[in-house]
Amino acid sequence: MLSPRLHNFLDQQHSSYTAVTHERTVTAHETASAAHLSRQLFAKTVMLKVDGTLAMMVMPAAYRVDLTRLSRALGGRMVELADESEFKDAFPDCEVGAMPPFGNLYGMPVFVDSRLAGHDEIAFNAGTHTDAVRMPYKEFERLAQPELLWLAHVM
Repeated sequence: MLSPRLHNFLDQQHSSYTAVTHERTVTAHETASAAHLSRQLFAKTVMLKVDGTLAMMVMPAAYRVDLTRLSRALGGRMVELADESEFKDAFPDCEVGAMPPFGNLYGMPVFVDSRLAGHDEIAFNAGTHTDAVRMPYKEFERLAQPELLWLAHVM
């Protein structure tokens, strides 16, 4: 079941998407595998603090964020990984670690590794550890209105 906030938003926007149910997973790598999706196509959401404020970084599951590069890309702002205790209450309709990459639904900015923009599609967690969404990348970009950056590197 998609998070109620995400489900309502996608339906209100008349968005084109496919819900994908899979076995329970914890990591983005596991989810991509369980949902039979490429780790390049499956996007993970990494929670950050930028100058102390929560933000999302969305990138291919096969990559990891480079905080130094992100800080430089944001004009030298202080960037650090957010601890689970700092963000879990921001997503009351989601399981911790399965937040969809729509910061606009939760009052926070979204940064996207621009390598995702090179794909026709994107897939991501939909609020639970058993559900994902697959949609055209351009549709995701229209709805989430992220800031595109080149930030991650292969794990």
